[in-house]
Amino acid sequence: MTQLSAVLITKNESSNISDCLKTLTWADEILVLDTGSTDDTLPTAEAMGAKVARLECWEGFGKAKGHAVSLAANDWILSIDADERLSPELIEELIALRKRDFEAKAWHIKRRSYYLGKAIRFCGWQNDAPLRLFNRKFGGFNDLPVHEGIRVSQERATCKALIHHLTYPTVESHLKKMKLYGALAHAPRENMLSAALRATHKFVKMYILKLGFLDGYHGYLLCKNSARGIWHKYRQ
Repeated sequence: MTQLSAVLITKNESSNISDCLKTLTWADEILVLDTGSTDDTLPTAEAMGAKVARLECWEGFGKAKGHAVSLAANDWILSIDADERLSPELIEELIALRKRDFEAKAWHIKRRSYYLGKAIRFCGWQNDAPLRLFNRKFGGFNDLPVHEGIRVSQERATCKALIHHLTYPTVESHLKKMKLYGALAHAPRENMLSAALRATHKFVKMYILKLGFLDGYHGYLLCKNSARGIWHKYRQ
């Protein structure tokens, strides 16, 4: 039967790592590449049977995830983030696919994300289905420092079941991540009017065009704070 490595990068994920790894115990290997944790992320991962490595030089998410893939023992890779959880239905689906050698395809996985603890069904997040399962002989991560992605030459398909993404438990964590992404993107600093127009466009797109208003107050907060993140990206 095809062997699979579940791969993730971490930094200070003590609040997430245990619940994440519990959904990966069916994998043949769990590889955790840590990028500088100062909490108990690493001992927790090791205690749960993960293979742990440390990244010496941070050059952005794309290169870090690519390095993690290179450290895996198996060619078939499931890439996951520490704040994600495979649903029981997805675990069953992936185990069944493994018995069929994943049909020699790369697999997108639909993702349901949560904001401040509430499931978001609109705001542009409703069509989120990142490519997460692939054979590294046929591709891998690009080198983008942020908003990285996987490129493969394999045929692609989409799983029926979901990953649950427990993103941004607080407003502060959202703004902190947006500022980090802005810094990594090296966006040019713009004047106040230009930055304000970009932020307004972000809010209108998410809240009106992507139906964020249907997510109620949490949808409003998500759209508003995403717009604030755009402001900081172009004014920092």
